[in-house]
Amino acid sequence: MQHFWLGTLPRNERITALEAYLNGPHPHDPEENSNLSAWLAYLKATADQPAHSCKLTSNVESTETQLEYMLRDATHMNGFGLITKINDRNQRLLLDTGASGILINRRAAEKAGLPKLSSLQYHGIGDKGARDAYFAVADRIRIGDLEFHDCVVTVSEKSMGLDEDGLIGADVFSSFIVDIDFPGDMLRLSPLPKRPEEAQQKVTLASESDDFEDEAEAPETSKEAKADSTPPTLAKPRNLPKDRYVAPEMTSWNRIYRIGHDLLIPTKVNDARTMLFIMDTGAFSNTMSIRAARELTKVRSDDSIKVKGLSGEVNKMYSADAATLQFGNIRQSNQDMATFDLSGISKSLGIEVAGFLGFGTFCQLELKIDYRDGLVQFIYDPNKLPPALRPRKN
Repeated sequence: MQHFWLGTLPRNERITALEAYLNGPHPHDPEENSNLSAWLAYLKATADQPAHSCKLTSNVESTETQLEYMLRDATHMNGFGLITKINDRNQRLLLDTGASGILINRRAAEKAGLPKLSSLQYHGIGDKGARDAYFAVADRIRIGDLEFHDCVVTVSEKSMGLDEDGLIGADVFSSFIVDIDFPGDMLRLSPLPKRPEEAQQKVTLASESDDFEDEAEAPETSKEAKADSTPPTLAKPRNLPKDRYVAPEMTSWNRIYRIGHDLLIPTKVNDARTMLFIMDTGAFSNTMSIRAARELTKVRSDDSIKVKGLSGEVNKMYSADAATLQFGNIRQSNQDMATFDLSGISKSLGIEVAGFLGFGTFCQLELKIDYRDGLVQFIYDPNKLPPALRPRKN
């Protein structure tokens, strides 16, 4: 609750309050403290600047763009990505529902001429620990027909072990309905349904988390202004929590939980019980936590399985016997499911995470996401699949 309160403060008060929080008694969590310290450094570095709001400048509110094949090697796909133009430089970014914001490597940032704002560390799957990075600002980002100005991106100091230039979290499109049509190789963005009580919302690329309109964006008053002119109003919160709104045309969509950028969907395992799995198109295959796997099936150590994330390779891997997963209207059988310790992820999110649903599953689906209201729709059309993935007829 205290962290949320910090986020509701106007920018000019947030630095003092965040410093007081970090210097006072609070729960000791190294990763959490590192994230808060990086946030404080960023706020200080941009204290004399208006918020980098990443506003839409093109006169378009919906678009579609081709998804690019991202290859793990000459014969295997790693996922789908987007050609994203950053400061007039094309970057190949893996589209990842398990990531947040835009994360690119240093070489790509230098080619695009992105100035450094402040340092931070980021974490991911793997046992190599935190990785050094920095915040930078891009003058322009163009995706399909949409162009945004003044956007914050994260730059990794060292290689992320990816063949791509970086990652783009699907959450950056949270001002839209995000339609990822994997079989059709298309990303479509369309307006969210308007809440009954709201005016038309602004469309932005969610590159910087800022809960208040920046006062510097208001029209400036000249020195010759009349003394009785209306004083400036205080910034008004625009991202406070609201009840889920389910538009009439979305009543059949599945309800999910959103914690930060993570999307957790109730998933029944082996018809036994329902657990929470993270939807992660950046993970190649489905995986399960050791705790969940041991509860439902047999688990054995398996050194032949390799899982690598943004924090390097996972040291201890296991294999679980067959597991059938059912989420929404989708049911899928998995043989020898990769398993590893997810206690760190569960602790970070404050909720038990039983596993990840990865690209191997989603590549067969059209996936529609409403980040604002925590809704998702899965569309399975076997006729759109490549011949090798179509179900065999008896």
